[in-house]
Amino acid sequence: MVPIGPETRGLVWLSYTAADELGRVLDEHRGIGWVQLPWAGVDAFSAVLREHADRTDLLWTSAKGAYAEPVAEHALALTLSLLRLVRKRVTARSWATEQEGRSLYGRRVVVVGAGGIAREFLRLLAPFECETVVVRRSTEPVPEADRTVTTEALHDELRSADVVLLAAAMTDETAQLIGAEELALLPATAVLVNVARGPLVDTDALVAALREERLWGAGLDVTDPEPLPDGHPLWTEPRAIVTPHQADTPEMTAPLLAERIRLNVRALGGDGEFVGVVDPVAGY
Repeated sequence: MVPIGPETRGLVWLSYTAADELGRVLDEHRGIGWVQLPWAGVDAFSAVLREHADRTDLLWTSAKGAYAEPVAEHALALTLSLLRLVRKRVTARSWATEQEGRSLYGRRVVVVGAGGIAREFLRLLAPFECETVVVRRSTEPVPEADRTVTTEALHDELRSADVVLLAAAMTDETAQLIGAEELALLPATAVLVNVARGPLVDTDALVAALREERLWGAGLDVTDPEPLPDGHPLWTEPRAIVTPHQADTPEMTAPLLAERIRLNVRALGGDGEFVGVVDPVAGY
């Protein structure tokens, strides 16, 4: 460990809000050849990544994959809570007589994204014997899924989905990936879970679909805008469950990030390979 200066070769950047400062540090210290970013998503640093994308002497790594277990666990909790109408049950003040609720067993689950969270979620689904489909940019099959399709097939897959999990990176191409058109394709019995980034979903279109009962429910650990303002209709929407971007708390992530840093510091010293390498052009 050394102060930032001519001898600095690697930089562990733990702030998620000081992207401009990071850009200045890299401009002033061209000897830095490796930067470790703090979270799985790197959209907050997109401008800095683009600015330095042509540098072949600079390697970026993120925490992608490191937090897969707690986030996938949270995604499963949201899925089951929506299907079993947990919000409605815990807020009830009298004994319900109407039989409601759906089982996850044997359902058709569409996972958008093929990173660590998506794969861990698929592993957790195994006991439920679901039919699983991964939608990703690449044609490379995801071993944990029954089928893998490209994003061009997303609309076809939505038409028969029981559960849709969003676990894709936030890029210019994925902004509002789920909008009014996509929500209209989903069956009224489907649930949507987003543990990736809020802007993947058109919030106004989602509110309308829930209000008009065109969707069984939505579980959101991320929102657009974020933080979700007091008084926003999603807070009082009975078909929505909103958690404050805490699928992975600092208590959960600190040891996981520490292990990622340990591995990459070793790689910087020539011992092993870097983990979580980021493509600055693709943005993930």
